[in-house]
Amino acid sequence: MKSASRIVILSLVALGLAACATQPQPDFTPPASKRLDAKTTLENRR
Repeated sequence: MKSASRIVILSLVALGLAACATQPQPDFTPPASKRLDAKTTLENRR
């Protein structure tokens, strides 16, 4: 019984470490700029 509880505790610790270790990296790419259509480009003289 003592070994069963030890296995349960160790498995919970291992699951906790695995959950913390697999966080995805944040996305640092800037958002795409808004594409202007031909009419807006001509009106703004860009």
